[in-house]
Amino acid sequence: MAAAEQGTDLVHVVALLGAAVVAVPLFKRAGLGSVLGYLAAGLVIGPFGLKLFTSPQAILHVAELGVVMFLFVIGLEMQPSRLWSLRHEIFGLGVAQVAACGALLTGVGILAGFAPLVAFLAAMGFVLSSTAIVAQILEERGDTATPVGQRVVSILLLQDLAIVPLLALVAFLAPGAPEATASARWLAIGVALAAIAALWAAGRWLLNPLFRILADARAREVMTAAALLVVLGAALLMQLSGLSMALGAFLAGVLLSESTFRHQLEADIEPFRGILLGLFFLGVGMSLDLAVLAQHWPLILAGVPAYMVVKAAGIYLVARLFRASHRDGIYLATLLAQGGEFAFVLYAAAASVGLFDATTNAVLTATVIISMALTPLGVFALRWLLPEDRQSMDGIDAAEDLHGSALIIGFGRFGQVASQSLLARGFDISLIDTDTEMIRAAAPFGFKVYYGDGCRLDVLRAAGAGEARAILVCVDKRDAADRIVALVKAEFPLAKLLVRSFDREHALKLVATGVDMQIRETFESALKFGELALRALGVPEDEAAETAEDIRRRDAERFALETTGGLLAGRDLLHGNAPEPVPFTQPRRTRPAAAEPADGVEKSG
Repeated sequence: MAAAEQGTDLVHVVALLGAAVVAVPLFKRAGLGSVLGYLAAGLVIGPFGLKLFTSPQAILHVAELGVVMFLFVIGLEMQPSRLWSLRHEIFGLGVAQVAACGALLTGVGILAGFAPLVAFLAAMGFVLSSTAIVAQILEERGDTATPVGQRVVSILLLQDLAIVPLLALVAFLAPGAPEATASARWLAIGVALAAIAALWAAGRWLLNPLFRILADARAREVMTAAALLVVLGAALLMQLSGLSMALGAFLAGVLLSESTFRHQLEADIEPFRGILLGLFFLGVGMSLDLAVLAQHWPLILAGVPAYMVVKAAGIYLVARLFRASHRDGIYLATLLAQGGEFAFVLYAAAASVGLFDATTNAVLTATVIISMALTPLGVFALRWLLPEDRQSMDGIDAAEDLHGSALIIGFGRFGQVASQSLLARGFDISLIDTDTEMIRAAAPFGFKVYYGDGCRLDVLRAAGAGEARAILVCVDKRDAADRIVALVKAEFPLAKLLVRSFDREHALKLVATGVDMQIRETFESALKFGELALRALGVPEDEAAETAEDIRRRDAERFALETTGGLLAGRDLLHGNAPEPVPFTQPRRTRPAAAEPADGVEKSG
């Protein structure tokens, strides 16, 4: 019997993992993101799909720890000074968003026929956006550390705080609930403040010494256990004091953000965070009651777009009032237009005390879940609906009728250094780039850089490519460099063409196209770095220089062989650190290091 139960549990585990492994890559490949993949997979295997699971709430109860760990990781990136700098965003933009959207959505609920109190609680639940979904999308898009990403995080933090007074309000408004005395209310506030103070004291005086002792013990598994203890212990402390578990984890992360063990903690938590967060999304997908959806589809079909559009409009207006750009306002509105996981908590609490009936709770929960599923689609649609953010051209001149002995295309770090030799010998050069911020930054240092896209033939002509004796392609994007090379070879064949190559494979391709000279962007600096390392290890300066020159000679010989024989030609010229390998065709003394990428050691240089 026990074996049968264990087998059933294993089936559930395999089903969860299998659904995620199949759905998530498919949705990400389609550009829809991992969140929608998890939600769809949960719906398929849940009680309203294949019925492999009958209790999604049990999964959600465990998977909420993924949200907790996610906020802990965010907290690790938020030093106290950085968090203090966001105070106006958190308590200004965040409070304004919650208040404005709450008022607007309450009006929508009343118009839909809900009683005022029910409409208010429904609205406030929908106001609380999904921290898990939004944070995941921010991470996948690389926006967490951007200014607009910081605004989103600030709003989410305030919303996490807002659940505490909302739950207290539900308890206060419960039919037949005894009125709390003033002393009881002050006691609850005091307990919450005491919990925060205890957490702060532990982070300041206890955690760093504790991790230092554990690090000296050199027991990796104990360090991992300690990291989990910190996250879950902080979450439990906040929960017992009447606050949010997510808030506790976030505060613990902030307190450890300046610790020397910050990166170790993040690495230890990351695997658990990723798995549990995926499990949370699967649980949300399972929770969508298709029977309720079929029975009340007109109300839900009208409610989802009404709530999302009104909330998005409120967020956009508030963002604009706080001086966000039009583009950022639309991005914020799209990203935060859904309801979130705290809505489930608020609605369940309202239903448990009789403020919601079962049907209202089910309809509102379904509305929130569908809005969560639509969010990745909305963000995906922004690629076509949202115009590209135009760069300001104030104080910047476009390339027009330029003349010079040399034309440098791309004035980033590489182009700036390359220009110095030409300028030192008095050559007249023309400089073009497409980064307006860089163009402005270069002006105080005595550079006149013109705006121009080297991938366009008309720009190249206006920049003087027809008269230039040499054209230096210094852009940092491989595809752009290839397009420029093709244009220059076709239209300006008399000019010497020198190109910054991305890696060894790119360099071989450039040689095949007939460029006059190419150089891998980090080869010489890496070679010099190795020479300095030899000197640091005690090798005499002249011997270190001789070794570096030998490496340069061997690389040139290997590169010449590769131009005709492919990337594996001349591999015996590399110094490898692997033991005697199993031969492919005949024994060899050495082979390249196992970590060598497919296009040679200098893949990134």
